[in-house]
Amino acid sequence: MTLPVFSPDQAEAWDTLSEVLATAGVDLVAEEILPPQPGKARVLAVIGKAGSGKTMILAALTKALRAAGVDLISGDYEGRKRKDRRTVAVLAPTNKAAFVLRMRGVPATTIHRILYTPVYDPEYEKIADWLTGTGERPVIEGLTDQALDRARAFYDQHASIPGALAAAGLRGSDFIKGWKRREDGLDIGLIDESSMLDERQFEDLREIFPVLVLFGDPAQLAPVGQSGEMVFDRLAARQKLVLNRIHRQAGDSPILDLAHALGDPEVDFAGFERLVRDAAASDPRVIWAERVESDLMARSPVLVWRNATRIRLITAFRAAYGAPGDALLPGEPLICDGLELPLKHRKKRIDLEARGLIKGAQVVYLGPGKKPGFSRLHVIGAEEPRLSAASIVKIEMPEEDEPFIPFAARMGASFLHGAAVTIHKAQGSQWPDVQVFGPDISAAAWSGRSEAGIPLWKRLTYVAITRAQQRLFWVTRARLARPTAGLGTEDLAAPVSTLELERIDREAG
Repeated sequence: MTLPVFSPDQAEAWDTLSEVLATAGVDLVAEEILPPQPGKARVLAVIGKAGSGKTMILAALTKALRAAGVDLISGDYEGRKRKDRRTVAVLAPTNKAAFVLRMRGVPATTIHRILYTPVYDPEYEKIADWLTGTGERPVIEGLTDQALDRARAFYDQHASIPGALAAAGLRGSDFIKGWKRREDGLDIGLIDESSMLDERQFEDLREIFPVLVLFGDPAQLAPVGQSGEMVFDRLAARQKLVLNRIHRQAGDSPILDLAHALGDPEVDFAGFERLVRDAAASDPRVIWAERVESDLMARSPVLVWRNATRIRLITAFRAAYGAPGDALLPGEPLICDGLELPLKHRKKRIDLEARGLIKGAQVVYLGPGKKPGFSRLHVIGAEEPRLSAASIVKIEMPEEDEPFIPFAARMGASFLHGAAVTIHKAQGSQWPDVQVFGPDISAAAWSGRSEAGIPLWKRLTYVAITRAQQRLFWVTRARLARPTAGLGTEDLAAPVSTLELERIDREAG
C-alpha cells in the first residue's frame, strides 16, 4: 500500500502506531496478521488542532489495516469471529461525526452501534457472510442473480451491508431483527472526535478494545461536567502523539487561519473581529454578515453560546416561515433530546438508538405519522435515515419557563427545535455553511470566563468556526433575513416512496 506524504510529526506518530499495532498482531509493513503478543491493553491519542492531519492519518491507518487483512466491524454487520483474524472499528460519538468521516471515505459508525450488536435474520445473514468473504454465494428465494450482483458491486464500493441489501431490493429493517449488548470484545478501536467522550464512554470502549487509538483536538470544548478536561488529558506523555504542524487546505483556508489566530495570546475579541473583517474583504469564504440568513437555518443551525439566544432565534425562524404554534411544518429541523421510554420498552429504545435516534442527533421533520403523536423523520447522517417514531416535540418560547408542546405521544423520542444550537452541541458536526452569532461570543468575552486556562470566548469561537467546511458567516447583529422560499424536504437524500412510507408506518406500530 502507498502511504500519503507525511510531515515529520505525522511520520513519527505513524511509526509509533505501527509498533503498537504489531503487538496486537497486525504488521502494517508486511501487510500480514500475526498472533497478538501478551500484555496489557494500550491506549494512544493522536492530538492536534484543525488542519494538523489527524483525519489523514485516521484514513491511512484504516486503509492499511484493511490491506493487512484486518476485518472491519462497521456496526451494520458482524460475521462470526475467527481466532486467526483481527478486527478494527472506526467510531465517532455522533451520527453527524460518523457521516463526515464516511464522506471522506472512512467507513465509520457511531460508538453506540458498536456497544450493541444486531440480531440477524438467518436467511439474509448468508448474503452478509458472502459479501464479507466468510461464506459462499447464497441462493435466496426471491432474489435473482442480478440482485445479488448489485449487492456485490455496492458492497465492494461502500462496505455497507444495509446499502448492499437495499441495492438488492431488501431493507436493513428486514435483515436486522433486534439488538443486544455486545458480549465479545474486538481488537482495535479508532475513535474520532474523542474530545467529546465522557468518562463512561471511555471506560466502555476500553472494555471492548485492547488497542484503543483516540483522535482529538485539544482546543475544543470538553464534555459538560468534566471541568474542562478531556479523556486524553489524563494519559501519560508517552501515550500522546502530538501533531504540531498545520497543513493548509488546497488554496489555503481563511477559516483555518482564523482558527489558529486564536492561539495568539495577544489577540483579544476586538482584534479577532478585525481579522474576520479583513478576511471577509479578501476571500468569499468568510462573510461579515449583519443579519442571520433564515434560508440556511433549516439545514445548518446558527451556532450560539447562550440558551436564551438560541430560543429567540428559533422563535424568529418559525415566525419567518409562518409556522403555526400547534404544529410543525415539513422540513423543520429538530434535535433529539433523548428517549423517554420505560424499561419494558428497552428493545424499542435500543432499536431507535441503533438507527441513529440518539441524544444530540439532527433530524428533519417530514410529516405526521398515521398514529397520533407519531412523526416521520429523517435522521441526518444515519445510514438508513428514514423512520417513524412516537415523538414529544418541545417548542421553547422566550421568557417562558415551560416549553410549548404542539403535539406529543405519551412516551417516545423527545425533540427540541434545531434551527439554532449551542456551540457545545455542535461539536463533532460540520456543515458546508456555518453561521456564528458574534454577539454571543462578545458576551462570553465580556464575562471574563476561562476554561482550562484558556479564555472561554476563544474556545467557543474555535469550535464554532471550525464547523464550517466551505463558508463562514460571522453574524454581527441580532437581525433575521426573510426566507426566499418555503420549507421543504426535496433536498434530502433518499426520497420516500409511497411503499416506503407504508413500511415506516408498519415499523412504528
